[in-house]
Order: sequence, then C-alpha cells, then structure tokens
Amino acid sequence: MSAWLPTAPCTPGTCVGPRPAARALPRAVLRLTAVAVLLLAGVAVVLTPLRTRVPAVLVRRWCRWTVRAAGVRVRVTGAAPPEGGLLLVANHVSWLDIPLLAAVRPARMLAKSEVRRWPVAGPLAARAGVLFLERDRLRALPGTVAAVARALRTGAAVAVFPEGSTWCGRARGRFSRAVFQAALDAEVPVQPVRIRYWSGERAVGTAAAFVGEDTLLASLWRVASVRGLTAEVEVRPVLPPGRHHDRRTLAAAAGPEHGHPGEAHSKSMRTL
Repeated sequence: MSAWLPTAPCTPGTCVGPRPAARALPRAVLRLTAVAVLLLAGVAVVLTPLRTRVPAVLVRRWCRWTVRAAGVRVRVTGAAPPEGGLLLVANHVSWLDIPLLAAVRPARMLAKSEVRRWPVAGPLAARAGVLFLERDRLRALPGTVAAVARALRTGAAVAVFPEGSTWCGRARGRFSRAVFQAALDAEVPVQPVRIRYWSGERAVGTAAAFVGEDTLLASLWRVASVRGLTAEVEVRPVLPPGRHHDRRTLAAAAGPEHGHPGEAHSKSMRTL
C-alpha cells in the first residue's frame, strides 16, 4: 500500500462493541433474509437487458427499505437538489453509508478499483455506473478526477467518501482535496452529508462500523443482531459553484471538521 493513501486507526477490537449474544440469532436471520430479498430484487432490475430507467424516488425508497430491513432506523434532515450535476460527499463509517447516500439522491459511486475484480459484485457495480479509482497509483488520479468531472457535466450526481477510509464514528478523518477539483472543473455544487450512527438517544453507536480487518460477513451479522441502532443522515446546506475557488477551501468547507460526531442530534427529523 502506498504511503500517501489515507488510513484510519480504527479496528474491530478497539472500536467496535462486543459480539452479539446467541439469543439474537433468530432476529439476525430474519433481518438478513429480508435484506437478501431486497438485494435480489435490485440485482434483477440491474440485470434486466431492456430495463427502463427506474424513477429516483423508487431508488431512494428501495435504499431506505434495505437499511431498515437490516434493523437500522433512519433519520434524515435536509434534502439534496433533485437534478443536475452534483458532487455528494460524506464521511465514511460503514457499508450502510452507500444505500444511505443513495436514499438522499441516487448517484454514481466512486469506488476503489479492487471492487471491479470482485466476483458478481464487480460486474454489477460496473453495470450500475460505478466509477473506479486506482488508489495505489498516484499517476492515475488526474484521470479519475477528469472522469468524475465528465460525469458531473452530464447532469449526474457522483457520490464520494473523501476520507478515503472508514472510521468507527467516534473518530473521523479529514477530507482529501483531489476529488473536489472535479466539482470545480465541472462548475457544479457540492452537497455535504454527515452520517452518524446512534445506539439509543445519545450514545454514538459503533456496531455499524466496518473498519480495519473486519469482514463484510461479520459486519452484516453484527448490524443485523444489534438492537436500537439508528442512522442519522444530515444533508447540510449545498455549496454552490463559485463560492470557493480552490479545492483546499472547498474541501475544508465540506469536511466533517465543521461539526462533531458526538454532538446531540436534532429532534426535528423524519424517522423512516
């Protein structure tokens, strides 16, 4: 791994709570079955050769249903522009962040190039319009930024996690600047989104964290087993083009340092 790549100190052993009790087995099986059914339905739509464009509202609902099926309540504040080129940027805690962002506005994801080589998931991601980033090749970065800018100019939304790595939710990283150049080049707004996970009303929940050497299977099981997990999605004010003239100030304005993950969350939210 290249030394310039962003990393997080979070690990399952130090950041994630204890394993779920055996009595959570029936609940977890039921939830994972519901998630599997919804995922299969989504895959069927993606693989349909003559599929028509799925309305954005249905995509958003499907993403919310998938998260809810896993046993996670969703609270959303704010809204993103419904159309036009838009760079969605969010902090990164969990694989749940992906459907949560799509629930705000369906978008083309920017993912690491390794995803393209995954069996089944890789071809599906490519077919769904995912943009791939070769993280270990610094020379490939300008080409990736140019590809994102081209997508933005077509009126698409592109979703990015600029921290470059997942964090547990109690700690967070800084937003890297490179991808913000795409928004500047395409002259489109940037939509910051803050994602937090809560256990109960006040405690930051780490059960959803997908960090370090954690496996996707272990993370899925942990999320489906736990009780009382809530995902809070705060859609912050959009940053219009022209307000910030370089990627450093734009990244700073959109970054997670403009708020604290442990701050009390608002009561005026939609619960889904």
